Amino acid sequence: MTTNTTADDLIQITQEGGVMTATFNRPEKKNALTHTMYEAMIDALEQAEAEPGVRVLCFRGAGGCFTSGNDLKDFLGNPPSDPKNSPVMRFLHALIDMKKPLAAAVQGPAIGIGATMLLHCDLVIAAPDAVFQMPFTKLALCPEAGSSYLLPRVVGTTRALSLLLSSQSLDAATAAQWGLVTEVASTDQFDAVVTERLNALAALPPEAVRTAKALVRDPERDAAHEAVNREAAQFLQRLMSAEAAEAMQAFLERRQPDFSRFE
Repeated sequence: MTTNTTADDLIQITQEGGVMTATFNRPEKKNALTHTMYEAMIDALEQAEAEPGVRVLCFRGAGGCFTSGNDLKDFLGNPPSDPKNSPVMRFLHALIDMKKPLAAAVQGPAIGIGATMLLHCDLVIAAPDAVFQMPFTKLALCPEAGSSYLLPRVVGTTRALSLLLSSQSLDAATAAQWGLVTEVASTDQFDAVVTERLNALAALPPEAVRTAKALVRDPERDAAHEAVNREAAQFLQRLMSAEAAEAMQAFLERRQPDFSRFE
C-alpha cells in the first residue's frame, strides 16, 4: 500500500492494488471541507483518472465522520474571487466528468456536500450510524452539486423535495431504501465489506467498467453540469442575502435563527 498526504495532511491519499482512497482527515472539525481541501481532492481525481493502475477512487472520512460539509468560517472569510473557477466548482465538475468508478464509504454524518457528492458516486456503502442531510434551506441557501437535478432522479421528486425543502435528516436504512445508498454494512464488518466491494470492482475489466458507467452517466452529464452552474448562480445570491446573514450569524453564535421578519 502506498500513502501520501496533501493539503497539510487534511486529505490523505492511499492506494492498495487498484483502489485509491481519499480520506477527509480533519476529525477535530468533523472533516469540514476548506478551499485547500477541495484543491487536494481535485488533484486526487486527476491522479486517479490518469494512473492506469487505479481502477476506482473511494472517498472516506476519518474519525467516524464522513464530512459535516463546507467549513463556513473558511468560505465566509475567503469568498471566491472567480466563482466559476473556484475550487468547489472545479471539484464538482471533475466529479461529473470522472470516467472511472467513484465510491464512498460513509460513517457518521454526511452533511451538505457530504450528501450531495454521493449523487456522483457509483457505489455508496454506509455504516448503520450514517446520517444524511442537505440543510440548505436551514442556512438560507439553496441546493448545490447538481442535487436539484440528480436527487429527484435518484429518490423521486416528492422525496427529493422533502429533503431539500425541510433540511430533514435521513438515516442509513432509509437512504438505502430510497436509493441514495447502495448498501448498509454492519458496524463490525464495515471495513471488510468496503474492501471486498472495492476490490471486486477493481478486479473487473477496466474498459468494460468505464463503458458501463459512461452508458449510464453520459446521457445526463451535460444536464448535471448545467445544474451545477445554475445552482451556483443562485447560491451566490443567497449567500449575500439578509436571510443568509441571519442564518450564518446564528450558526456562529450557536443560537436558533429568527426568520420572522422576512417575507
